[in-house]
Order: sequence, then structure tokens, then C-alpha cells
Amino acid sequence: MRFLRLCFGLFVLGSAAFAADGRRPNILFIVVDDQSPFDLKAYNPKSALRTPHLDRLAAQGMVLDGAYHMGSFIGGVCTPSRHMIMSGRSVWHLPIGPRGGALSPPELEQQTIPAVFNRAGYATMRTCKIGNSYEAANRLFAVRRDATKRGGTDETGSAWHGEQVLGYLAERDRTPAADRAPFFIFFGFSHPHDVRDGKPDLLAHYGATNHTDRAAPPPSHPKQPALPENWLPAHPFPHGHDDVRDEVAVSGVWERRDERTIRNEIGRQFACSEAIDVEIGRVLARLEAMGELENTYIVYTADHGMAIGRHGLQGKQNLYEHTWRVPLLAKGPGIPPGTRAAGNAYLMDLLATFCDFAGIAAPPSNEGLSLRPVLEGKKVAVRDTVYGVYSGGAKPGLRSVKHGDWKLVKFDVNGGAVRETQLFDLRENPHEFLEAHRAPAVIAATGVAPAAHQRNLAADPRHAAKLAEMEALLLAEMRRLDDPWRLWNQPADGLKPPPEMPAPEPKKKKAKN
Repeated sequence: MRFLRLCFGLFVLGSAAFAADGRRPNILFIVVDDQSPFDLKAYNPKSALRTPHLDRLAAQGMVLDGAYHMGSFIGGVCTPSRHMIMSGRSVWHLPIGPRGGALSPPELEQQTIPAVFNRAGYATMRTCKIGNSYEAANRLFAVRRDATKRGGTDETGSAWHGEQVLGYLAERDRTPAADRAPFFIFFGFSHPHDVRDGKPDLLAHYGATNHTDRAAPPPSHPKQPALPENWLPAHPFPHGHDDVRDEVAVSGVWERRDERTIRNEIGRQFACSEAIDVEIGRVLARLEAMGELENTYIVYTADHGMAIGRHGLQGKQNLYEHTWRVPLLAKGPGIPPGTRAAGNAYLMDLLATFCDFAGIAAPPSNEGLSLRPVLEGKKVAVRDTVYGVYSGGAKPGLRSVKHGDWKLVKFDVNGGAVRETQLFDLRENPHEFLEAHRAPAVIAATGVAPAAHQRNLAADPRHAAKLAEMEALLLAEMRRLDDPWRLWNQPADGLKPPPEMPAPEPKKKKAKN
């Protein structure tokens, strides 16, 4: 095994690409914890969230309109998502999956982002939260400064992560430029994941408070962001994990979905997200002062989306677009400014993309596709069909498939008591409006009245052929990706239920620098 690693490392170094001036590109990978793409103006021009540095990043690079996290088999969606990012493996082929031992190669951590870039001669650094991640891979970064920071001060919030990167860059700046290795920096944040304790000045801007009284809703304020267009006071039917922590125990929200609670919580989330944008701006300014910004690929994303009141949900355990999708912005050499593309990307594609940027080979265990042809404007997308899963609660759970503008979502939960099918034309119904969104009280609260055709089309006989087509496509993707379950109207394929899932990784103590 050590001989194979040595050979692989030599192959990587031998294939590395050099720029005309002899420098290999740097990579700055920015990942936040829990963020819907629709929070950002790049995806939702109506958003009240101030992110001038991310707006500039979008204007100077490319926005992907179809980026997804693929899904999860446990309630802690962060964990499989971050395993997919690090390893380039699909959701059912992860070592922590229900059949991980059979479908994942041994010692996979040696083929993850830090291991690959260490072997390629890159200087690797990481700062991020602790827990619900891929610990075996995280510890391989040459410099690791991890801590969970979700407080409302510079020391307890996102500024702490910014300081770790700035400190690392300061050390780098003391090294002669000719002696600097290219860097791969994993710039992770603990926010805007709850608890969303924002800094006082940012909370004031969004009219929000760090609410702690479970017995009463927070105070209303005219500055609070508006309700999402697809807000509901409750989801129309049980979705299979109604008692998961995110839906019932988030401090400041708990089980409330009233207008005051949701608007305040979005304000808190925006305060935390703006604080992240400030830190991104500080790091980009430092790179520019060092003369390294133009030779740096910058990729911004989240580990998954988030509901916060949309469709009557609070968490990340669903497959609506606000939660299944992730923001993905990219800037760097060869990426045309001010452009967008569908991409049809998964987070597992990032490893292959980073390797392509650096001119090194993706590891043999990788299943992702390089997004570089899309990011350079040579292709619109890397795949035609996108698959999604959530089975962290009742089994088989939720499944989704998207092809073009059409999307199918199926719920098979609570021992067969809930079997629901949703069919959306996202071009005509981008917010995935349901019949519940037509309730007068909902329209009065959101100010949005869905058009007659903006609804679930699964029961519409005019779309029976499209429904059948999407059902067949979903089954094909489930088979191709080794999905271990089948839904009520699918052939059993001789499958046996997989064993119970392991619990999420325990939180680790603060790592030593």
C-alpha cells in the first residue's frame, strides 16, 4: 500500500501544470455551514442580505445555477455532504454509508483533498467547525486550526475563522516569493448554522434579536427581512423526520413557524452571513496586497441549503430547491467574468475540479466530474440528470430527480402511511408552490398569490407521460448509484434493508495548531 501511495504521489507531481510565469495556481475554497442559494443576491435579487464581496465574486466569475449536495442517509446532513466534498464519492459510496465497507475503498482518507494536494507539493491549510465532518481527512491538512464558532463576537464568531487564514497568510508573506509553494486553503465557517447569534450591529441592521424565550415569539421589527415567497405555517403532510432536531429544537425557533419567529430568524441568519462576507473581504484584500489574488482560484459554496420557514420547514432534511441546492460561485484564471451556467454539479465534483485547476490527477477513488469545462464556458453542464435523497428519518424516505426544467420528488415514509409524489416544472414554478400556498392567510402574509399553473402537477392527467418518464429516470438513477432502498411503486430488485446507520461522529476537542 505504501508503494502504491509513493507511485501515485510521483505521478501527481509529474503531471502538475505550471503557469507561464512558473507559478502553479493557488486554491481558496470557502464553505459555509447551512445556506440556501436564495439568500444571496446572485440567486435572488430581492434578498435583503448584504454581501458586497460575494456579489463582487459573482460579478468577476461564474455563478452555477444548478449545484446540489446529493443528499443524506442521516439527520446530520453535514456529515455525508462533507465526506462527498473531501472524497469525490457519491452518497451511497461513502465509508459511513449503510454499506460503506462494501462500496468504499479502504483508507479513503488517503485519497481526499488534503492528501492529494499534500502529495502534489501544495501547502495545505484548514480552518472550520469541529464535528459532523470527515475527521480522518481533516487531520491531514498540514496546518489545521479548527473550532466551532457560532457566537456574536469577533472571538466567538466568524471573525475567528478569518483570523486563522489571515495569520496563515501573514506567515506565508514572510517567506520569499520564490520559495512559496502554491496553497490550498480550506476556509470554512461555523455559521450561519444555528445557533445564529449575530453581532449586535448586524442584528440591528436586520431588526433581529438573539431570541431565547421559548414561551413567546420574538418581537417584530419593520427592518426584519420579508417572509420567503414559499413560506408556509406548516408542511402540508408529515415528511418523515418531523421530530429531527432542526425542526423542533433550534434555539429561537423551536416548533414555531409564525411570521414573527421566521422573519426574526432570517434576520439572525442574515447577520451571521454578512459577518462571513466581511471575513471573505478581508482575506481577498490580503491576497491582493500579497500579489497572489490573480493566481488564485476562489470557490464559494455551502455544505447544503436550508429552509428557515420555506414550505413550513426549518431544517435541511428535505429535497426542495431551497435545501437540496447549494450556492456555487467561482472566480479564477480562465473563468469568464459575469457569467452563469446550469452546471448540474454535485459537491462531490469539487475534488476533481480542484485537481483540474492544479493540473494534477484526480485520485482513482474519485467519482466526481471536473467542472472546469463549465467554469471556462466550454460546456453548459457536466451531466443531464441530478439525483437527490434524504433517508435520515423514516425509511425509505425522500427521493428526487431533476432533468431539464422538470423535477420529481417522492415521499415514502412512516411505514407507508405517507406516500406522496410531487412533479414540478421549475421554469414555470421555481418556488415549488403547493396548494397550501393558495390559502388566503398565506397569501396575506407573503404577499404572493401563486398562478393557477404553479402547483404540483403529479395528479394532472395532462402530464401523465412526463410523470412516467421521470419515475423511470428516478429508478434508473437509484439503481446506478446503488441506492439500497426502493419506493412503494418501484420493483424491489431483491434488496434487503441495510443495517442501521452509525451515529454521527462525536464532537472533537479543539485541535492543536
